[in-house]
Amino acid sequence: MGIDAMSLYRLGHKLHRRGVPVLPAVLRKAIHFLHGSYLPPEAEIGEGTQLGYGGMGIVIHKDAKIGRHCLISHQVTVGGRSGLKDLPVIGDYVRIGAGAKILGNVRIGDFAIIGANAVVVKDVAPGSVVGGIPAREIRKDPDPLATYEREMGLRPPMAQRNEVVQSIPPASSAAR
Repeated sequence: MGIDAMSLYRLGHKLHRRGVPVLPAVLRKAIHFLHGSYLPPEAEIGEGTQLGYGGMGIVIHKDAKIGRHCLISHQVTVGGRSGLKDLPVIGDYVRIGAGAKILGNVRIGDFAIIGANAVVVKDVAPGSVVGGIPAREIRKDPDPLATYEREMGLRPPMAQRNEVVQSIPPASSAAR
């Protein structure tokens, strides 16, 4: 059993933030060698975020921002698009399916679900389920918090639950 990519990233990120030279780059190379992934220490990846299969084949741009408690499956890319300066910002509790690509200046709302092999080039609303190439909304979950808790078997801490409930529009107003 080896060290998973997220553990190596966390160590490299901590060292990078403290201004330690060389070691963060060594850890980035170790992640690439061991897991075939690119997880630069400069990237912002929130607490509790997990990488499927130890982080195989994941590419995250150094300026991307990923929220707390996300689940990122293998072969996912979070990066830029030619000619666009800004990069993806992914909210909290987002699940990203295997092979998905999230590209360019897009915002992924809390509790969104990105289907396997989807190519996301437009914003995704909180609690939305998207899929396809290019990704489009398949459905809007009326209670994404309950779905997350049921499917993941996890309950967000109370303070975060309150933030989430406030960030998701009621189903009745979303339908208008």
